[in-house]
Amino acid sequence: MPEKSFQTIARNKKAFHDYFVEESMEAGIELCGTEVKALRQGRANLKDAWCSIENGEMLLKGMHISPYEQGNIFNRDPLRERRLLMHKREILRLFGLVKQQGYSLIPISLYFKGSMVKVQVGLCKGKKLYDKRQDLANKAARRDIERAMKAKNRA
Repeated sequence: MPEKSFQTIARNKKAFHDYFVEESMEAGIELCGTEVKALRQGRANLKDAWCSIENGEMLLKGMHISPYEQGNIFNRDPLRERRLLMHKREILRLFGLVKQQGYSLIPISLYFKGSMVKVQVGLCKGKKLYDKRQDLANKAARRDIERAMKAKNRA
């Protein structure tokens, strides 16, 4: 069986800044034809997107897919709710976890797996302000260390 290629369309960098990602899983997404064509052009934004579970279905809300230019009347609303495709027991397990205080379902990335569009959904817990500051300090420290090592190797 040939290995499927992964081509990233969009990543939600804000999710890693605002949340601790406890667990992540892959889900399919229900799209119409012009949305897939727009995604092939890389025209998606996950910045303010989130997932909710309603009536046993998982919905992706707040994701923006820009309209396909040649789509004319077939284009859909860029911010419409899109259904995520997962097994029922996975959705029910996530629903039980999200009901606990502090957990959210946040889309982390959108990518092509072969010809199919997939969404990586993370089970996340919100960060406090001091956690965000600590992460920024660690990132700056790593960057300084790498810069110093690079300068040392050149000398």
